[in-house]
Amino acid sequence: MVLIILGLIVFFAGLSFRRSNENLRRLGNPVRLAGIGMVLIGVFISCMIQIDAGQVGVKKLFGKVLPDVLGSGLNFINPLLEVERMDVKTQNYTMSGMHDEGTKTGDDAIRVLTADGLEVTIDLSVLFRVVINEAPKLLRETGLDYVDKIVRPITRTRIRDNAVYYDAVALYSTKRDEFQQRIFSNIEKDFASRGLVLENLLVRNITLPQSVKTAIEQKINAEQDAQKMQFVLQKERQEAERKRVEAQGIADYQRIISESLTDRQLQYESIKAQLEIAKSPNTKIIVMGKGNTPVILDTKEK
Repeated sequence: MVLIILGLIVFFAGLSFRRSNENLRRLGNPVRLAGIGMVLIGVFISCMIQIDAGQVGVKKLFGKVLPDVLGSGLNFINPLLEVERMDVKTQNYTMSGMHDEGTKTGDDAIRVLTADGLEVTIDLSVLFRVVINEAPKLLRETGLDYVDKIVRPITRTRIRDNAVYYDAVALYSTKRDEFQQRIFSNIEKDFASRGLVLENLLVRNITLPQSVKTAIEQKINAEQDAQKMQFVLQKERQEAERKRVEAQGIADYQRIISESLTDRQLQYESIKAQLEIAKSPNTKIIVMGKGNTPVILDTKEK
């Protein structure tokens, strides 16, 4: 457009040379031709526009948004059109309590009240994209700042609206997936009516109040202590059973021995022991006494 305006200026300047002296009149035709060439080049350039990959071009004519869009690549258009480029790739909007982790700097986490009246802090990421055919509608009704006007407020509102149906501990543990699916369904409908597609909703972190966290930790510690005590008792019962079985075995052994031993058996065992002593390399003299017990003398030299 700038080149067209500049070409018109040059063309009209060439026309003004007709009223000048002879030398300027001679330059009039070349100047006018140059102006016409600049206008033609400007018109040709204005008829071409390049749309990058992952974008669409929304056409506006004198402020009116046209319903069709331009795809990625080189497009030929009416030079009077104004084209707004809109991103149709997947976009990520994160709201986090960590500094510089979310889309907005500082603490941008969502604080909600649960069914039991406790305040819970939620970190969330929203993955969405613009519907290509709905881009003109989105631009006409919302504008290019649709993230601040649609994505952020709708997401935060729906999370607060649905958190009141859950207790804080359930929201943190057993009902987390159910809560995420519930808010996904609500936000998906709101986005669809605006020309956006909700691809995924990620509940990144749920932070409970410190008092609740302390109570949960105490409960977990108590459960662990109870499990440990059950293990100790089980081990003691097993040890007691082992000792009982061992004692029973000893008692059974002694009973069997006492029942099987006789005087002759004992005399036989005694003779066997004396024979073993006699075979010893040490010199011994066995003197049989009058009683049942022999007297053994060791004659080894000291």
